[in-house]
Amino acid sequence: MSLGQIATEVGLPRSTVQRIVSALQAERLLIANMMGAGVRLGPELGALAAAAQFNTAEQCRPVLLELTKATGETSDLSVLRGDKMIFIDQVTGTHRLRTISSVGEAFPMLTTANGRASLAQLPRAQAISRAQTEARRTKTEFDPESFSALLDSISDAGFAYDLDEHADGISAIGFSFIDQAGEIHAISVPVPTSRFARQKTVIEAAIRQASQKVSKVLQTEIA
Repeated sequence: MSLGQIATEVGLPRSTVQRIVSALQAERLLIANMMGAGVRLGPELGALAAAAQFNTAEQCRPVLLELTKATGETSDLSVLRGDKMIFIDQVTGTHRLRTISSVGEAFPMLTTANGRASLAQLPRAQAISRAQTEARRTKTEFDPESFSALLDSISDAGFAYDLDEHADGISAIGFSFIDQAGEIHAISVPVPTSRFARQKTVIEAAIRQASQKVSKVLQTEIA
């Protein structure tokens, strides 16, 4: 954006915008746009985003440890990035047969517990639009009304399910939250479907406790 465009958007005099932009450029939060006039976001914003992500993972690590201890199952932390859920931390379960995903691996939103829980955090129209886009790209059947009803049930329950819908033989339960930076994260517990039925009640109870603990951690950090 040009300085004039920025001044119009924020309702400040151009001279004031120029001083603020100069200060932000000195910190590399803004840089000159090489493709034309104006400025664009700078590289230091990426460092700030990475720091925020690291802090959220650090804050949630004890919750993941307790969740795995309570269930014996793997616990995952992911963040919504664009149209994917990116795994940023994991505590491996204690069972011999367990589910493991690589940190940094990307998962879809539409068919995963963490993705569905994260979509439920968005305004409904935006959530439906994102889900439709993914459905078209992956050639997945999609009914907006049914999916909207699913999001309602997720909001009411506080968590979402994936029952063999993303990967055969794996089911999951997950909940989402918004961190101090406004990013949507999710904590999920994936389980081999062969023992999901007998673990379901235990995992649901542990997920509810984990959600409450995350809320307390975030409130403490904000305070």
